[in-house]
Formats: sequence, C-alpha cells, structure tokens
Amino acid sequence: MTSTKSKPVLGAVQKQVPLILLVAGGIIGAIFLKDILDFQTLAENRERLISLRDAHYGWVAAAFVLAYAVLVAFSLPGATVATLTGGFLFSTFPGVLFNVSGATIGAVLLFLAARWGLGDRLAEKMQTSEGRIRKIKEGIDANQWEMLFLIRLIPVVPFFVANLVPALVGVAFLPFLVTTFLGIMPGALVYTSVGSGLGAIFERGETPDLGIIFSPSVLLPLLGLAALAALPAVVRAFRKTPGV
Repeated sequence: MTSTKSKPVLGAVQKQVPLILLVAGGIIGAIFLKDILDFQTLAENRERLISLRDAHYGWVAAAFVLAYAVLVAFSLPGATVATLTGGFLFSTFPGVLFNVSGATIGAVLLFLAARWGLGDRLAEKMQTSEGRIRKIKEGIDANQWEMLFLIRLIPVVPFFVANLVPALVGVAFLPFLVTTFLGIMPGALVYTSVGSGLGAIFERGETPDLGIIFSPSVLLPLLGLAALAALPAVVRAFRKTPGV
C-alpha cells in the first residue's frame, strides 16, 4: 500500500518523466546522430528526397514538420541542416512555414515538459523569495513579451536555452507560443532561402555559407528588430526612473 506521505513525492517524480525522457533522448541522439544529421548526408540523399517529395508531397511535408519538431524537442544536433532541407525541398515558401511550424511545435513540447516538471515550483519559489531573485522575476513578468522576442531575435542565444528558460521562470504558454513562432521567423527565412538554392550549390560541389546570418546585411536588420522589441521595456523603465 502506498502511504499518504509518498503520494506527493510520487506525483512530483511523475511530473518530471517527460522532461527526463527528452533530456535522455537528447543525450542519446547527440551521441549517435551527430555524424548523420549533417550537410553531407543531405547532399548524398538529395535525389532520393526530391523523388519522394514529388511522389508524396503532402505526406513528406507532414513528415518533415514532425521530424523537425522531434529534433527540436529532444534538442538534437542538425537544426540548421533541417532548416536548409526545408528550403531545398519546399523552396523559400512554403518551406519557411514548414520550418517555423516544426521548430515551434518542438519548442512548445520542450517548454511544456520543463514547466510541468520544474517550472511551476521554481516560479513559485522566485515569487515568494525576497531581494534580488524576486526583482528578477518581477522584471521578467513586467517585460515578458519584450524579453521573449529578444531571445528569439538575437542569433547568439542557443535555441534550447530560449525554450527552457521561459519555462523555468513561469512564462505563460500563449506569450511563449506567439513569440516563438514570430520571433524565429526572420532567422528561419534567411536559412530557408539559402536552402532553396542548394541545388546549384550541390551541382558546383560546394557547401553553403552557414555564417550568412552574421553578415552585416542580415545581422543588422535582426538587431534592429531586437531593438524595436526592447523599446517598450526601455520606455517603461525610463518612466519609472525617479525625477523623470
């Protein structure tokens, strides 16, 4: 018979199962798939993928979105190659929608698993704590939309970090969903457009320039969007400053 005292502990452990499975799957995938989910694999299988797409476009598109979601949910390597593949198979449009949809679904799964397992308790502790920790939580709550857009638009923030941190600080589901879908769109559009031109790159035996997102012509507009996203928070902070 299970004692009354053990039920809360058992319930807490059960809540952590989805997150544990995602972390374990990510570790296993990183070990066994790191040499498979790469550009060379795409180059070697490009004709087979094109034939499959032409024969079963709808099924291939759905399978691609599902595979992308799994890749993101388990934080597996190869997200950039997957985005290029979306452009290669489906062109810039609707490829960018398939890429963003798959990435958003995977991000939501990881977000929910983290919040279900750890986020609610951590957010509650931050809320009831005093001093600097509570101020951090209040700052996040006051500028939630701006902060979420920022971590999506700035390309130096790892994607899995941007999925986990909001869950651990008690961010609501709707802001996370909306800012993820819209915030990753600019970067996804860049890589999807690169992927749409892979055919010519393959023919020349070259590899795509994956550092294109850090070129001034791409990075500066992204930073501009990030600045616009942060502007409301800056204005609010300025208005709260004593003597202003």
